[in-house]
Amino acid sequence: MIKVMLFAQLREQVGEAEIKIDAFEGSVKDLLDYLLEKYSLLNIENLMIAVNEEFSPTDTVLQKGDVVALIPPVSGG
Repeated sequence: MIKVMLFAQLREQVGEAEIKIDAFEGSVKDLLDYLLEKYSLLNIENLMIAVNEEFSPTDTVLQKGDVVALIPPVSGG
């Protein structure tokens, strides 16, 4: 199982702060594709992605027990 933590508008789109996914195999890119299909997420192309509290590229292969944080860009003034 992997845990996906969602922040800002992603949390609002899904309606939850975190998602647990059983038996997921693949990369961060595969995870994003899965979430896009399942939740019809918007504006995911500029996310910062952390795997186990380390910023990671989309080709990072996920392992059982990983925690993935999806952090949208922040704007403000």
